[in-house]
Amino acid sequence: MNKPNIVFVLTDDQGSGDLGCNGNPWIKTPHIDAFYNESCRLSDFHVGPTCAPTRASLMTGHYANSTGVWHTVGGRSLLRKNEVSLASALAASGYTNGIFGKWHLGDNAPYRAMDRGFHKTLVHGGGGISQAPDWWGNDYFDDTYLEDGQPKAFKGHCTDVWFDEAEQFIRENREKPFFCYIACNAPHSPYNIMKEYSDPYRGGLDTEDDENRSRFYGMISHIDERFGRLRETLNRLELEENTILIFMTDNGTSCGGEFDEEGHLLNGWNHGLRGMKCSEYEGGHRVPFFLRWPAGGYREQREIASLTSVVDIMPTLLDLCAVDHSLDFHGESLVPRLDDPSLENSRIVVTDSQRVPDPVMWKQSCAMTGSWRLINGKELYNLDSDRAQRNDIAPDHPDMVETLRRGYEQWWDLVKPDFDSEIPIEIGGSVKEVRLSSHDWRNDDGELVWNQKQVREGLPLNGYWEVEILKPGQYEIELCRWPREGCGQFLSEGPGEDDVKWDKEGVAPDSVDFYSGGRALEITEAECRVAGLTMKTRAGERVVFRMELPAGPAHLETVLRTAGGVELGAYYCYVRTGSKETF
Repeated sequence: MNKPNIVFVLTDDQGSGDLGCNGNPWIKTPHIDAFYNESCRLSDFHVGPTCAPTRASLMTGHYANSTGVWHTVGGRSLLRKNEVSLASALAASGYTNGIFGKWHLGDNAPYRAMDRGFHKTLVHGGGGISQAPDWWGNDYFDDTYLEDGQPKAFKGHCTDVWFDEAEQFIRENREKPFFCYIACNAPHSPYNIMKEYSDPYRGGLDTEDDENRSRFYGMISHIDERFGRLRETLNRLELEENTILIFMTDNGTSCGGEFDEEGHLLNGWNHGLRGMKCSEYEGGHRVPFFLRWPAGGYREQREIASLTSVVDIMPTLLDLCAVDHSLDFHGESLVPRLDDPSLENSRIVVTDSQRVPDPVMWKQSCAMTGSWRLINGKELYNLDSDRAQRNDIAPDHPDMVETLRRGYEQWWDLVKPDFDSEIPIEIGGSVKEVRLSSHDWRNDDGELVWNQKQVREGLPLNGYWEVEILKPGQYEIELCRWPREGCGQFLSEGPGEDDVKWDKEGVAPDSVDFYSGGRALEITEAECRVAGLTMKTRAGERVVFRMELPAGPAHLETVLRTAGGVELGAYYCYVRTGSKETF
């Protein structure tokens, strides 16, 4: 039999309860529900409680903290250069690989998807559409994305773009094994969707926040429709039989319920779980995973109820695809359990939610074995009798607490060796102009300007970029308040309302200021510090420094000063290589 194809659909911020097949009484997901009834289901499957950490583990088979990805911003969503990705391992075995949607493991070399084994890339910037690295003014409709590293405008909603382009990739590569990774950014906020998908939910939900949840559910129904069409395409092309088709989500729900301060559900549906996105409780990291491969013997429903983790997926897929490799994983191949769901295990799995500049031991952590959950090294729950995690039974089971604490400590020793190692963005390499954004600033307090709304607000924050200067020579460093494609000026107020694309319901996702206008700053002085050098200049419409830089690691920091004495960093910085003559 020929090597199987892989089509992997990953959605963003859709929790375990945001599917009809998992009991949600409101949401309509008929196509995914049908797939659920025909697939192998990992019913106790765990990921990171946020986006980038899950993706790092998915792509490496390693716990995210060990790969340098324990945050979604702040330079710690960049996948370390020495990690071998799933796409790279498949490429070495003859696969052609494409990604469509959200990468969120780095926007600059050597961290881009195109640097990590993907032959075809179509992605938005950062961790979501309208974040600081994304193309300015993107709002889910008629946006500009990076296709193989170059900006290209597309028509339609982003979910349609990802699936349309993915299906074209499948058609073009149908004669050879391929890996098609459809990483939807929906239903991540802002909840922008066409009315035909959100209207059916309006007025009928168990929440005062009917507007946002209607949109959120509408985004999921839209994905469901496209998932059904994807299956039709695979069937029409006679590829379904020998294609491993996977549906998975990346963390807990962002809008499927309202919760009290302790994470207990007040309204909505969360599959009986406590907590949502970012939470160390079950609802933050227990998510759906469905797999079907008819030619491999996985054509009918079966449930694998034992504890599994996102770090198991890469070794499992390489095993299913008979890929020879010498890689070591923190996870294990699940093929034996796919073949015999009755197999049990006594493993300990750990997940956590750091979201700080540097990891903190025990922070928002969950150590798991069987149905036991140790939260933050203190609280103990048994899901067999307490699925909602309401009754802390740590005093009654000191031996289990100690077992899970030891397991966590061993995990910490496994993931911590490189915590202090930098993850630099390369300049002076094959990319002649590197665009840096405040999304990847490093600083001690973790306060960042990571989305375009904050850029418009002109927040007085700063940080530095970790960079690797690959070769000594002349560099031109341009400091910008706005990205070049926004308005191309330094002191401007930014695009006006007439230049803004409104969402298709005629309502701004959060407020008018999310996509329009901006605060004018009277910047009078600019400063650039890098590799032990400091230069200052009076500010004009453009601020450009020309510097002779040595090769090696460095921190690049910028300072903009206003007439009123306020300091902030340049939210965007363009670094160009060349000589005095080319400048």
